[in-house]
Amino acid sequence: MSEFTLRPMRREEWSEVAELIYVSTNFWYQTHGRPPIFTGPPESTQAFCQIYEALDPGCCLVAVSHATGRIAGSCFYHPRETHVSLGIMNAHPNYFHQGVARQLLQAIITIAEEANKPLRLVSSAINLDSFSLYNRAGFVPRTIYQDMLITVPPEGIAYTLPKGHRIRPATLEDVNAIADLEREIAGIRREKDYRYFVENTDGFWHVSVLETEQGTIEGFITSVAAPASNMLGPGVARTQEQAAALIAEELNQHRGRSPVVLVPSQADALVHTLYGWGARNCELHFAQVRGPWQEPKGLVFPTFLPETG
Repeated sequence: MSEFTLRPMRREEWSEVAELIYVSTNFWYQTHGRPPIFTGPPESTQAFCQIYEALDPGCCLVAVSHATGRIAGSCFYHPRETHVSLGIMNAHPNYFHQGVARQLLQAIITIAEEANKPLRLVSSAINLDSFSLYNRAGFVPRTIYQDMLITVPPEGIAYTLPKGHRIRPATLEDVNAIADLEREIAGIRREKDYRYFVENTDGFWHVSVLETEQGTIEGFITSVAAPASNMLGPGVARTQEQAAALIAEELNQHRGRSPVVLVPSQADALVHTLYGWGARNCELHFAQVRGPWQEPKGLVFPTFLPETG
């Protein structure tokens, strides 16, 4: 018999779940000799609750301890047109190795199976405990990503546009084309995410599109500068040259900051372009899928807020 009850997170529990995310994530990294991921106050991670509940109300499960009544773990998930994404999952250090994550994962697997959709996630390559958890549950690593941190100088990053292309901020009129392009290149579709980013009611999203002179969108990339996350993605591009221009343009929205972008390791020319801009690797991640998967027809840039898979 399980020692935990799973149920949806309640609005009054946002602060407790935010602290759980903060403490659990930082504890793992610091006990493995790495710096903390979250460096602001614990309440900064309420951005996860705020954004995920705006996108997918009621799609966070918490594991409540029968013995203490406290939240021992939490997991967000994101139902989409083509798939379900497994969001940030945490167990409190006081409840490590008690099956909290396994129970939460199985509940999300059941949700995806009942919807007859693949389940996708992006997980750390250095956390072998989480890798083993997902691997045993049937997830298959599909792409290796280098987490590349780039400090953007005050004057920005100079770049060359591919011939016959231009880059501009996305508008609401672009949302359907953006979602269709991601479906073509990555095999997934999530139109409401892009509408949410472009509307930017939070005040910390930005989306750039790359288009031909005829107005056909060939790539896009999003960025976020939330209290607990400053990174680029999600996004796609057909070529490495297009991707480099999009990344540079979006990095220039964050001058004086140090965003992270997840770059496919096999995109060697793009990786070396970013090295030339001063990028350094800070971690590796795997894109993993449980169920059907499409080989990308271009370059895909996942993110953690919200998770792409």
